[in-house]
Amino acid sequence: MLEVLSGKKLMNGNFDGGEFADGDTSGDRSAGARATALRATCSVCSYSRLVMVLIRVGGVKIRWLQLERLFSTSNHLGSLMMFTLVLALVTGLEELSCLKRLIPVTDDFINCLHENTNVDFPLLETFFAPERNVSIYKEVLESTAHNLRYLTESMPKPGFIFKPVHESHVQASVICSNQLGLHFRVRSGGHDYEGLSYVSLVETPFIMIDMSKLRQINVDIEDNSAWVQTGATIGELYYRIAEKSKIHGFPGGLCSSVGIGGHITGGGDGTLLRKYGLAADNVLDAIIVNADGKLLNRAAMGEDLFWAIRGGGGGSFGVILSWKVKLVPVPETLTMFSVSKTLEQDPETKILSKWQRISDKLVEDLFLRVLFRVAGDKTLTLEYKGQFLGEKGTLMEVMKDFPELGLTREDCIEVSWIESVLSNAGFPTNSPLEVLLDPNSTPFRLHYFKAKSDFATKPIPAFGLKGMFKILVEENTSSMFMIPYGGMMAKIPESETPFAHRKGTIFKIHYATISSEEDGKSSNKRMKWIRDIYSYMTPYVSSNPRQAYVNYRDLDLGMNKKDSKANLIKAQTWGAQYFKNNFNRLVKIKTKVDPENFFRHEQSIPPLPYSKRLSSW
Repeated sequence: MLEVLSGKKLMNGNFDGGEFADGDTSGDRSAGARATALRATCSVCSYSRLVMVLIRVGGVKIRWLQLERLFSTSNHLGSLMMFTLVLALVTGLEELSCLKRLIPVTDDFINCLHENTNVDFPLLETFFAPERNVSIYKEVLESTAHNLRYLTESMPKPGFIFKPVHESHVQASVICSNQLGLHFRVRSGGHDYEGLSYVSLVETPFIMIDMSKLRQINVDIEDNSAWVQTGATIGELYYRIAEKSKIHGFPGGLCSSVGIGGHITGGGDGTLLRKYGLAADNVLDAIIVNADGKLLNRAAMGEDLFWAIRGGGGGSFGVILSWKVKLVPVPETLTMFSVSKTLEQDPETKILSKWQRISDKLVEDLFLRVLFRVAGDKTLTLEYKGQFLGEKGTLMEVMKDFPELGLTREDCIEVSWIESVLSNAGFPTNSPLEVLLDPNSTPFRLHYFKAKSDFATKPIPAFGLKGMFKILVEENTSSMFMIPYGGMMAKIPESETPFAHRKGTIFKIHYATISSEEDGKSSNKRMKWIRDIYSYMTPYVSSNPRQAYVNYRDLDLGMNKKDSKANLIKAQTWGAQYFKNNFNRLVKIKTKVDPENFFRHEQSIPPLPYSKRLSSW
């Protein structure tokens, strides 16, 4: 165990959150024998396929040439590749698009995996490629992708998808991607706002590692902790905690289908943040695969890397395999309420103005957010939704500081912590707890959306709010909410984790346009709307830098260019918005642990340029 956690290859065994044990040894046959069996299987499966090649000679398109049972089963693949090469030479083609598809990159990857792990993986359950079965590939690709904007035909798709069934497969995936020069993305829950866990906008071809089969959760109530693999959702974690205790919880997000892997790497805020901080503030340990394919825990990775992965954004420092999180105490009874006000009921914005002044100063047990809802007739309703860690009688005493809201006992309902999780996730009343175990049951699944974020350090004046209301009602797909900070968030230093939006932040703003339908005209209109309201809000939110939340990823802020040569100067713009001064430390850690920028995407942390590395240490 100590050798593995110090960076050795994990060659067999099952990880239960703290120990490695001997596992299945059925994969101990030689890599050569496995490769031979694999090639034979592929040949048999391909034996009766039609191979169709589009030939262009002198700019004239010739009809599809159909080749049926052209080669013997034993030598089908090699002969077909040779035929394609000869065909390209004979016809004088500069490029033959099918050639790339015929090169068995998937097979090379599989063979490499066999050489780097002794734990078998069933091919039909772990590998998905369009040339093997388009419909199944499409189903897997879309299974946990939550933004339909990035599932359109024009978006680049992964060359193949690999679903590891053992943590050693992730190690091998990193090693093999490095050896084969493959760019890859890692998907936990598929909630990246810009689809970066399953789409690569600037670097193709690429592959995807889908972590959904690695979702084991071990809750230890006596230790007040839980180990959770990153393929699990926060809803699953909440469910497993509630199975063991009614007085334990975890301060994560509201949407139950969010993957725990990416959620914590961006910080992870939720209804308990004013009492206990972020999800990332409550991490005790982690298991990560680094750029060399080594498996590291907190002790092995060191405190710098452990600091970086708790809020520094996903996809920059390694592949997180599991988190050890701290469970927090919750009362047996919580109180929830919702009070709605139309603009006609608050024409001078007195209620919202009061909320801005006091929401971050109320007792830490109270979390009171504001949702802005636009109806089809362009009427705007403000919904004040609260969660209190205690009974309604105590809550009514607390709310005497906010009489303008007009909260009554009849507005309140007492629930358990896990029932509050269901309500916050948007599930109907009396939904069974088991809906938390099904990522596809979430009410927020599958829309075309674009979002942006802001942090406010002072109240927005009444005239600013009225202008904001006017823009909100212009778009009936608009969505907006404000999340109060203060409490524990103001007590944790900015440098404690990469998430720097702490003391001085009174609330966070989330803007979005959400639609179940998409066409060019409406899409352009919605994108213009969200950029217009973001521009309008400039004078009323944080500045120098204008802060943003990395878990609400926004490529409008800037992005890395193609290949591994990220531009540090350009990255500093959006890096400062997400992380403030912590961005500089993230860059230094990146340079130390991944100097070749193997883990990269459109907004990953870049390493220092070679010219600056010696002078920086």
